[in-house]
Amino acid sequence: MMSVWHGLLLICSVFPLSLQGQTVRSEYMLEKGWRFFKGEVEGAASVRFDDDGWTPVTVPHDWAIYGPFDRSHDLQEVAVTQNGEKVATVKTGRTGGLPYAGVGWYRRIFDVPGFRTGQKRVVLKFDGAMSEARIYVNGREACFWPYGYNAFHCDVTDLLTADGQRNTLAVRLENKTQSSRWYPGAGLYRNVHLIVTEKIHVPVWGTYVTTPFVSDSVASVRLETTVAGASGQQVRMVTDILDEEGAVVAHRENEQKINYDKPFVQHLDVRNPSLWSPEGPKLYTAVSQIYVGDKLVDRISTRFGIREIRVVADRGFLLNGKLRKFQGVCNHHDLGPLGTAINVSALRHQLTLLKDMGCDAIRTAHNMPAPELVELCDEMGFMMMIEPFDEWDIAKCANGYHRFFDEWAERDMINMIRHFRNNPSVVMWSIGNEVPTQCRPDGYRVASFLQEICHREDPTRPVTCGMDQVSCVLENGFAALLDVPGLNYRAHRYEEAYAKLPQNLLLGSETSSTVSSRGIYKFPVQKRADALYPDHQSSSYDMEHCSWSNLPDDDFALAEDHHWTMGQFVWTGFDYLGEPSPYDTDAWPNHSSMFGIIDLASIPKDRYYLYRSLWNKGASTLHILPHWTWPDRTGEVTPVFVYTSYPRAELFVNGKSQGVQTKSKASLQHRYRLMWMDVRYEPGELKVIAYDDQGKVAEEKVVRTAGKPYKLVLEPAQDHITADGRSLAYIRVKAVDREGNLCPLDTSLVTFSVKGAGTYKAAANGDPTSLEMFHMPKMRLFGGQLTAIVQSSETEGVIRLIAKAKGLKTGEAIVSTDTAEPRRTAGTSESAASL
Repeated sequence: MMSVWHGLLLICSVFPLSLQGQTVRSEYMLEKGWRFFKGEVEGAASVRFDDDGWTPVTVPHDWAIYGPFDRSHDLQEVAVTQNGEKVATVKTGRTGGLPYAGVGWYRRIFDVPGFRTGQKRVVLKFDGAMSEARIYVNGREACFWPYGYNAFHCDVTDLLTADGQRNTLAVRLENKTQSSRWYPGAGLYRNVHLIVTEKIHVPVWGTYVTTPFVSDSVASVRLETTVAGASGQQVRMVTDILDEEGAVVAHRENEQKINYDKPFVQHLDVRNPSLWSPEGPKLYTAVSQIYVGDKLVDRISTRFGIREIRVVADRGFLLNGKLRKFQGVCNHHDLGPLGTAINVSALRHQLTLLKDMGCDAIRTAHNMPAPELVELCDEMGFMMMIEPFDEWDIAKCANGYHRFFDEWAERDMINMIRHFRNNPSVVMWSIGNEVPTQCRPDGYRVASFLQEICHREDPTRPVTCGMDQVSCVLENGFAALLDVPGLNYRAHRYEEAYAKLPQNLLLGSETSSTVSSRGIYKFPVQKRADALYPDHQSSSYDMEHCSWSNLPDDDFALAEDHHWTMGQFVWTGFDYLGEPSPYDTDAWPNHSSMFGIIDLASIPKDRYYLYRSLWNKGASTLHILPHWTWPDRTGEVTPVFVYTSYPRAELFVNGKSQGVQTKSKASLQHRYRLMWMDVRYEPGELKVIAYDDQGKVAEEKVVRTAGKPYKLVLEPAQDHITADGRSLAYIRVKAVDREGNLCPLDTSLVTFSVKGAGTYKAAANGDPTSLEMFHMPKMRLFGGQLTAIVQSSETEGVIRLIAKAKGLKTGEAIVSTDTAEPRRTAGTSESAASL
């Protein structure tokens, strides 16, 4: 019998509603007015504490991203067992070489509008606080939450001043050394919310929407709403479902007595539903009004999607009845030069690049995501695997999550699932990543414990786990108990695992881990594991990987050749801070990964176009590598690769044909790449002409040898942003010659200035060995390029970014800003005001 999995979406933001002057629900973002101090402070939670000397900051805030980079930060002498290491070695840059360890304090004063003792309830909700957060209100501890990646909330009603005015909020955070194996960030790096409701109200994450029946003609929607404070009372609920244009498509009014805090359940039918999918991410909104007698006590808006998911043995994953394989990536939570401080513009920029590549799924590795990311995936059309843990009860890091697992794992899982169980983008839960527990004889018991929490809190989605120790999990029952067995790498053992496991399917929960540095090419070109070079870079010919991983071609073939594979989640979509493999063993200054398909500056590497050539079926791809500027290689063999969606192409060097190459099954690389291995370099023009299935010329591309760097060219990814003080514009900076050719060897130092309605935010060049600070208005080019980021002010106008470099003509970019209300997207809410 086929298992059916259903999905949906919850938006925690709500509309403020006034009835005869009474506001029944309000939500405020606590963004401005914070003060921060790095270090331990006696008495900092006290109302009478003087914080005038602290630094004013805006939340979200990551205090460690400002550096400096240093080898001494969080040196770790460990053996990374999941990578097959048996002897401990000194690891540098493992957490990004940034000073994330230590104590940080935040304080601010806040008012609670409309507060009345005995009638209102007030909750503080934190989307994430890194880490071991202790929350104090008016000098008294409100709550403690150790896991820095999870959202949590505290009811602070009884700690407020009598009139709700001039309340003191203090937050103590602490990151211990050796508590992470990548850059975790530091501080109040996600949003903080103040939620004010009536005594009878829907609590945080108190709605749950499922779609028990879905067809083209009708969808059954089940809305489960928890009503707090109403036990024993008769409650009436009126719900309208609205489509994206605001038209009411379903209505229901029910009344029932609330007993023992059991949820209020309603069933509604939506006729001719628009189903959610990556290609058409259609969303609905359920607006519920809750009455006790004739009194309106709450009103909550829940945005959701209608879709059906199934996992079927020997077939795989079906969305709305159609078989599809995941074309996914794994991503860590940092935003490169911005650190971990969440920003919707930055997330949207990342997802836009991934969408163009043909990516349709995201795995949140290895922790709970920011809600803004999940909401954007709902809107932009990305399926999600949400994952909470990198370790369970056995340590990977001396001060990792294992210290809290026994007491906190269930609470963390409950928060995660209730937070995101209604998002249509979320199609699967993962309970962990490469946990050492997988090899314990009774490790399956822990896996079963966590999987059952998922099934209890959300019986609509399958559960997986990223497993890298294949022999262990096949022998001890660990893999057999999961809804979906997920293998991290180990491509050579897929067929064995499929033959032995009862699920009759397999997911590439983490794949590839090919390494490359954008614009860096090494010779001779050959497939290599753990290749090391004096410059601490990896070759962008995309033929190098770690000892425990493989090249992309292996995973492409597994997905194509076996009906029982469910697709893949590539490690990683973007480079991230920390884990600089293969240069992590005392190879400073490397401090960021090289796994990314896109680099730390949000510039696609060559590998991006390899994935795009297979994944983006709606566009053509034709990409040449390497660059063609090699002053010291004249006459030497310089192989040329072409990544293309076309079946064949012809290469020309200065007009002379190098022959036609056709994709074939001669090897995995020949199957997905066109390769001319014997080309000898000569300056001039490299041209490729692609032919379609009928042998007709379809497209051509040219790369030319660059002359002397002449000027800086600035290319904004966005020419307009919102004047809200948060929105960002990403601007590519290039050094080009007089003819406009990119100068790929230029490493000029570029300095920036900003005029007008915005400020300079950060820059990155994608060089994993660069120790330049992201927030300083200067940076060297890497591969002739970098990315600068500007941020809008709250005033309409024009932002002018001016870039200068010695010996080059100055470049300038203009980005306009205005306060026009954009279409509602993640991170915005009709209800959310800023305090």
